[in-house]
Amino acid sequence: MANKSSVDANYRFIAASQEVNARITQRQQALALYVTLVVSLLAALVALKPTDNKGTVPAEWLLLGFPVASLCLAFLNYKAERAITNLRRFMSVLERLDNAHAILPSYNTHREWATGANKARRFHDYAAAVLVAGGNIIGISAALKIYPSRLAEMPITVWLSVTVTVVSVLALLLVPRWSFTPEEPAV
Repeated sequence: MANKSSVDANYRFIAASQEVNARITQRQQALALYVTLVVSLLAALVALKPTDNKGTVPAEWLLLGFPVASLCLAFLNYKAERAITNLRRFMSVLERLDNAHAILPSYNTHREWATGANKARRFHDYAAAVLVAGGNIIGISAALKIYPSRLAEMPITVWLSVTVTVVSVLALLLVPRWSFTPEEPAV
């Protein structure tokens, strides 16, 4: 006789819950990484400021670092939100086993709880969008002030940076569209 073992729903729920927390932590770490990259790029722009005895610095390459970091943050936020949504959908299924959601409060099954969680996480998206907009405005402005002649030679770099920044901010503001929403209960 073969020994069949299985993991019960409680353990699966706990594992999924821990994974949701890990994804939320990753979102916070992505913000910290973004801030670190922006500050580092700003420091590089200032440190490499041309002087009379130095050659020209390829400022356009440094400038492109700002929108690249922004786009990466948008991608990471999207990835985390999709993972959280998938995990919460799984947890909702577990909460509905044996109609437990009808007798116990169910965080991932009842709309009022899920909506509250989504609204709270929305502020993360606002913070990310503000950081991206602010970081890029500061970075682009600093580059234009410090390297005006270099960037005048390559205006496409500035326009590309502005375009990618706008796309990144919009993407960050659209991430909540993929937030978890409980399914309507079967009637």
